[in-house]
Formats: sequence, structure tokens, C-alpha cells
Amino acid sequence: MTDCAHASGLPDPEPAPLSETCRECLAAGSHPVQLRLCLVCGYVGCCDSSPYRHATGHFHETGHPVMRSFEPGASWRWCFVDEVLV
Repeated sequence: MTDCAHASGLPDPEPAPLSETCRECLAAGSHPVQLRLCLVCGYVGCCDSSPYRHATGHFHETGHPVMRSFEPGASWRWCFVDEVLV
């Protein structure tokens, strides 16, 4: 894993999740494959293996750079800007 400037600027503690699943997938009648948590605002979105890729869409809409896995037992983080695990 690589450090990046975006990871060091994240809130501590991380924000509380705004939901337990991807609300946009539910609204569209779709099922998320895996979930991601925005470490800036707490948004929960589906991963790029899901049909709608809401986590990536959230990054493009907001510029919030880092998300982490929101799956049980996983804690890795991804920086969309630097395209690295942090």
C-alpha cells in the first residue's frame, strides 16, 4: 500500500455511514456487488463490479478522493485521484 496526500487529509475519526447499503441501487431495483464508504462524507455506494458504479460516480460528482471497503472484515482504502491503495 502507498501513502498519498489525500489519505493524510481525511477526517479522524472517519465519518459515520449515511446508510447500510447503496441507496441508488435500491432505488434503481439493482443489487450492489460490494459496498464502498466515502471517507470524507460517509456516503455508501456500490463498487465498479456493480452495474451502476455509484462509488466511482460519487467521486466524480464530489471530488471526494478516498473510499474504503464497506464489507465485513475488509479495511483497505482506495484513492481515486492517485489510483492507489492507501
